[in-house]
Amino acid sequence: MMKTIRNVFCIALASAALLACTATEATRGNIVEDYRMAEIVPGVSTKTNVLQSLGSPSTQAPFDENVWYYIGQKTEKVGIFDPKVVDKKVVVVAFNQEGVVDTIEKLDAAQIDVPHVRRKTPTSGNEITVMEQLLGNVGRFNKPKESATETAGPSGR
Repeated sequence: MMKTIRNVFCIALASAALLACTATEATRGNIVEDYRMAEIVPGVSTKTNVLQSLGSPSTQAPFDENVWYYIGQKTEKVGIFDPKVVDKKVVVVAFNQEGVVDTIEKLDAAQIDVPHVRRKTPTSGNEITVMEQLLGNVGRFNKPKESATETAGPSGR
């Protein structure tokens, strides 16, 4: 009986360990599939056609509303390790002044390497320790109430 319980416990523990190492995928942005890009024909497709095929753009060019960017990234995380980028894609759609597609291109993954900065933004104010946080409010609240003779003043009224 004891051996069976131990075996069941070991199997459950091994199963839990295997499930903890299952990869977790996350998609951010809009990864445009190649077959959807093929639906867009330069010189023929309009902004409405692009919206129907590709959806809303991730962003527009800051100084030209006729350039749309579709930006997407797929990451995979295993266990406690940092996520790794599995797929990233940037599609640029440029329109002419009439709103017809002028060009559509997919940028190479090497062209879109954006470095991540892990610095903290400095904040103004006081740096207080944990002990100051814990003891900082001692005595601030629930002050003792004044007695009736103190509020009436020296004349006793």
